[in-house]
Amino acid sequence: MRKQIFSLLTLVVPITLTLIGCSTPTTDEYEATALTSYTWQVKYAYNLTNEKSPRVETFATTSLLNRNGLKPSGTAIGPDDKGLWWPTLPPRPSVDEVEQRQKPQEEASKPELLKAVEYKITYRVGDQKRTLPTNYQVYRQVVKAYPSRTPLQLTLGIGDNSVEKAEPVRN
Repeated sequence: MRKQIFSLLTLVVPITLTLIGCSTPTTDEYEATALTSYTWQVKYAYNLTNEKSPRVETFATTSLLNRNGLKPSGTAIGPDDKGLWWPTLPPRPSVDEVEQRQKPQEEASKPELLKAVEYKITYRVGDQKRTLPTNYQVYRQVVKAYPSRTPLQLTLGIGDNSVEKAEPVRN
């Protein structure tokens, strides 16, 4: 009996979670953005080899906002193999800057350049305009649909707090 209830729950719970807040609006007013950024960081610890969670200090950052796959104005590098444009590299922290943030007896790692992308989609349905986080696949689908303004059906994530999928509406 317990095994049957557990089996039923493992089937019902995912279906329920999928149905709660996973709406599928259709829109022909949308914009996809990808915020590309570079950030220098240095890790500090009394023993970098054994420290599980070293202190992390962030130094210079540069960012560039990609809109609908078009080349951003100003200085942009790219596009890369994913069609993204990148900012110029921020200045690498000098040894003096790294040492200024170092506490007595701490070791400092070599400066590390982090590369990140944050994807979002803004869309309008009726008089409501929303901006939600998304993923690379949705970004690319919107980029491809944008020039012709093909209507898109969006699949929203749990709680309608993200866009998980974008598909062109076929007539």
